[in-house]
Formats: sequence, structure tokens, C-alpha cells
Amino acid sequence: MSNTQFFFENLPLFIPLLLLEFGLMIAAVVSVFKQTHYRFLNRWSWLMIVIFLQMIGPILYFVFGREED
Repeated sequence: MSNTQFFFENLPLFIPLLLLEFGLMIAAVVSVFKQTHYRFLNRWSWLMIVIFLQMIGPILYFVFGREED
């Protein structure tokens, strides 16, 4: 079985995961721009983490990056 065939056979599983990942990244980027203070690091560091670490980056930001209100 080739990789292309595997991808197209499992496409119904990949689409929701991709939408979830994209939505989580957009929510984290919006939150990074709205925040003024962070628990760790700075705004640009969190943007790089959120964008380049894909699924793990936004989760790390929401758990460790945001300062409590």
C-alpha cells in the first residue's frame, strides 16, 4: 500500500484532525495578541511556539503561557 493510497483511504479521519489543529492554532494566536502579560517568555516566543509546534504549541500556550486574570 502506498502512502498516497493510505492518505486517501483515511481522509475522513484526517479532515477533522486538521480542522481541530487549525482552529486551536487560530484561537491561540488570537489569544497571544490579546494578552499583555505572560507567565513565561514573551509574545514573539509564544507565537513561534504556537505556529511551529502545531498541535502541542497551542496546548502549551493555554496551559503555561497565559497569565491568570
